[in-house]
Amino acid sequence: MNNLKLEAALNELLSPHLIKDYCPNGLQVEGKTQVNKIITGVTACQALIERAIEEKADALLVHHGFFWKGEPAEIRGMKFRRIKALIENGINLYAYHLPLDVHPELGNNAKLAQMLELEVIGGLEEANPRSVAMYGQLDKAITGAELASRLSIGLHREPLHIGDNAPTEIKTVGWCTGGGQDYIDLAAQKGLDAFISGEISERTVHIARELGIHYFAAGHHATERYGVKALGEWLAQEHQFDVTFIDIDNPV
Repeated sequence: MNNLKLEAALNELLSPHLIKDYCPNGLQVEGKTQVNKIITGVTACQALIERAIEEKADALLVHHGFFWKGEPAEIRGMKFRRIKALIENGINLYAYHLPLDVHPELGNNAKLAQMLELEVIGGLEEANPRSVAMYGQLDKAITGAELASRLSIGLHREPLHIGDNAPTEIKTVGWCTGGGQDYIDLAAQKGLDAFISGEISERTVHIARELGIHYFAAGHHATERYGVKALGEWLAQEHQFDVTFIDIDNPV
């Protein structure tokens, strides 16, 4: 498929024009005109780029790409080396950030809900039809230790659990993959039993304790593996691309 037609297909699926983001979504670095082989991964780090080169990929599709709001504009140092490697090898770089988080079937939040057997009720941001944070419920109440175990098994990573002053059992849950820890306030306001995010801040511990809500920090990378993986699988099934997901280990 033509590289620009691939971008159009991804844009049609993910609707990036409907959400305000911190980076450009879509084709960030242009490479070969024809795309057959795609490597997917969480972050366009040098290690993933090198793997894409080794695999002779035509495109790299990630959740965390380049050109973030507030970062230096100059292309030098680490940014230069990454972009140089892509251009020299003709590799197209596609990146979808918040549009991939919120997609109702392939998104990071949707995949985390599926993994934890959570029924999605709606968005925590009630006035936002494309809320980044979600909430839902389990079919039956479980303990904090049981939810931590589900996260550990599903994500292959032990979560940090703050359960001081929290309910004995968990039935209702809010969540936001990646750096969504500050949505814990909305989860507590809604009276939810627990909130899950990828990252944690120092303040999050005190908020969870004082508002009496279970909190789980499950890892930014760990909670955001599955959206881009699912997106690649969709491309393979719907458009017959040769797609390989490569997980570059990241403990955070």
